[in-house]
Amino acid sequence: MSPRQACLACLQRNPAATFEAALWVAAEHDSSVQPEHIMRDLNELQQQVSIGLPMLAVNELAQPLLRRLASLGFQQDEYHPLRPQAALLDKVLQRRRGQPLALALITLELARRLNIPLVGVNFPGHFLLRVPGADHVLDPCGGRRLYTADCRELLGRQFGPQVQLSAEHMLEASPVQILQRLSRNLRQLHSSHDDHFSALKDAERVMELGPANASDYLARAVIYQHLDCPQAERFDLEHALLLSDDPIQQLRLSERLSHLLTPKPSMH
Repeated sequence: MSPRQACLACLQRNPAATFEAALWVAAEHDSSVQPEHIMRDLNELQQQVSIGLPMLAVNELAQPLLRRLASLGFQQDEYHPLRPQAALLDKVLQRRRGQPLALALITLELARRLNIPLVGVNFPGHFLLRVPGADHVLDPCGGRRLYTADCRELLGRQFGPQVQLSAEHMLEASPVQILQRLSRNLRQLHSSHDDHFSALKDAERVMELGPANASDYLARAVIYQHLDCPQAERFDLEHALLLSDDPIQQLRLSERLSHLLTPKPSMH
């Protein structure tokens, strides 16, 4: 079974093995990564975390769990420009630095093992966590409580005041959505470091995990452009055009398509 197949198989379990699936994403990029060993090695971190947790009801332990991880050195990676190791789970566990989503994946796995109720929130630009039924969410980078006003401020910092907070921003993230978001993060990070073959793996995984949007097809088209694959680039641009509902983007996509050479028919 290939790492990609193993990743998808993890998501088909009931319940889905989200953390292990993310490890198989790392294994797809590095054949030396052994998810089974990392899963076993996580027992040591679980013990370190458990020792430092207060004696509270399990539904009150999510924030102490995050604070305990922060005290053990798990923090948001502030390196600029951000590197792929900020999203590859094996590297995040080694360095104790990562993107919010990577830190959240580690927290969710430890919470699962310790029977602490916790779910992911697919907040745009900064993945969040929530105890089911709570009136606040938690920042995976340290455990700060965020209420509605805080989320509105966070959204504004990420995207500007023109983007309004909506209920859709606060929805629980499914395991597939989490892996698709992780793959999009890696696609962007690999692309920004000119590792286009790795970025293509991530782009293809995004497509395989679930419905792709116009931005997904456009991102893969850019990768194909760098890899000098004009037919594949054209295919993705055409799909992006079909899915786009932005008139300006539609115009730009049409212009790009017009500059691509139409493949000549084969002669027999």
